This record gives sequence, C-alpha cells and structure tokens, in this order.
Amino acid sequence: MNMSDGRSISASASASAAKALAALLPGRRLRLTIAGALGGCAPAIAFAFAQTQAPYVAPAPLALEAATARIYEAPEADQGAASDGKFFYAVDNSVIAKYALKDGARVGGWEGPAKGLVRHLNSCFAEKARLYCANSNYSLTPMGSSVEIFDTKTMTHADSRSLGLTEEGSLVWFDRYKDGWLASFAHYDGNGGLPYKDHRYSSVVTYDGEWRRTGGWLFPDSALARMAPHAASGGAIGPDGFLYVMGHDRPEMYVLGKPVMGPTLIHIATIAVEAEGQAFAFAPDGSRRVYAVSREGGKVIAIDLPEVDASGFKDARAFRP
Repeated sequence: MNMSDGRSISASASASAAKALAALLPGRRLRLTIAGALGGCAPAIAFAFAQTQAPYVAPAPLALEAATARIYEAPEADQGAASDGKFFYAVDNSVIAKYALKDGARVGGWEGPAKGLVRHLNSCFAEKARLYCANSNYSLTPMGSSVEIFDTKTMTHADSRSLGLTEEGSLVWFDRYKDGWLASFAHYDGNGGLPYKDHRYSSVVTYDGEWRRTGGWLFPDSALARMAPHAASGGAIGPDGFLYVMGHDRPEMYVLGKPVMGPTLIHIATIAVEAEGQAFAFAPDGSRRVYAVSREGGKVIAIDLPEVDASGFKDARAFRP
C-alpha cells in the first residue's frame, strides 16, 4: 500500500472515529485536525471539544392583577403621585399639590411658573419631611436634568442638584439604592427625542451618594415593546426588593429583576393596574400599596399590588435583600 493510500485510509478511519465520539458525547461540537506526522507516515489526529449552548430564553413574565383601594380627586394629578403616610402629593410639571389621605382635602402646595426653572417634574418620593423629585427640561434638547427637593411641611423649595447634560436621556425617576441612587433616564421616539436615539436607549443607572455613575442596565425587550414609543415614566424598588416600573400610558406595571450576569434587566411580571402609566410611589409603611395617577380623570389612586413569586426566574436577583 502506498503512502497516499495509507493517508486516505487513516483519514477515513479518523472521520469514522470522530462520528462515533460525537454520538457518545451529545451536546458537544467536535473539531478534527489532521496534520502530517514525522516521517510522512499516517497523519496525526487531534480532537477538540467545545460545549454548545442553546440561546438564552427568559421565562415568560407572570400576568397578575392589582386591586384598587381608594380613588382621590386631584386635578393636578398628571405626572405622578407620592405619599408620606399622612398626606399624598399630586405632581404636574411645575405644580405639587398636597392632600390629606384621611379625607382627600387639599391642604397646601407649591407652584412655579410654567416652563420656568423647574420645567417638567416627572416623579417624587417622600422621605423625612422632604419630597425628592426628578426634573428635566423635556421636551427641549439637548436633554438636561436635575433633582429638586421640597419641604413637605412648608411646601417650599429646599434644595437642588443639577445633573446637567446627560447622554443617558431625561431623568424621570430615582430611588435610594445601597449608599447612593438608582435612577432611570428616558429617550423617546419623536417629540422630545433625539434623531439618533429612540426609546430603546432608555436605561436604569446606578450612582453613588454624590451622583457619580457606578453602573447600570438596559430594559428588557419585552418591557420596552409595551412602553414604546415612550419609556418608564415611574419606578421604585418594592418591599420585596424588585424594581417596579410603569410606562407612559398603559394601565400596567412591570416587575424587573437584576440579572445574575449581563447588562439587561429580567422581566418577572406584568401587573394590570387601574392607572394609565406615569409616576407612582410606594407607601412608606413597607406595604405593597402604591399611589399612582389617572391623567384623564385627574385622580390619585391607591393601589394594592399582589405578591410576586419570582422563584421561577433563577437568573433574576432583587435589588435589595
């Protein structure tokens, strides 16, 4: 037998061996390398195995429904609502109205000039006699944002922290996170947006206590598609540690988890609520009650959210323990 025949037979035998090994090792990709051995004899054979993985597919989000506990009349309820446990606050651009939770009576408020220094209050949350509010220059570009703080006793402006020009978009909401902040920035299709960034560029960003960026995540496609052509107008970390957000106009809330790896949040649940998007805030008592708005009716709505079982979402983590 000549050398050429020998190589042909050896190569054929090696290919057969490779097929046999592949059958014994399903789920692995086999690479066969043939190289001439010293002396020009039968080729040297090398086998390399690489694990193949199916593309990641997240579990389908849970479909849940919330219960409306109480509805308050509040004509200023356009952008969002917050509560400190005794009062609730209805927010609209450059107006904050203060109401008593007990009877819904208006007891005070703050109002700035329309399209003034505070142009577009998006959301607020109450903490220790302060309202912490997200403000932006929407619908102007370049996009600029600031944090505005109000005294809830006197309903006067108390402090301001400008974030200036932010490529992340317009600040729409933020919450306490570790020793700093968790904040979300919006991009929009059309009015108030940029020609080179649409709603898909909206994101969640982490900051330290001095508002220096430390990290962030993308929104999952399943939530983005339901918020399009806008973004997450409201958001807060819930008592279970997961992130809850609402879009601009759908009567639903999205529960999101921090991914165990990678840059994209995990969509755990969609909760039907009796409020058409916009900003909301959790009650300060640690319950699952939120205060949201109905823009069309000029109402603040107290909503009790259902428990969310995230046990089926192994790659999702809470933002707080």
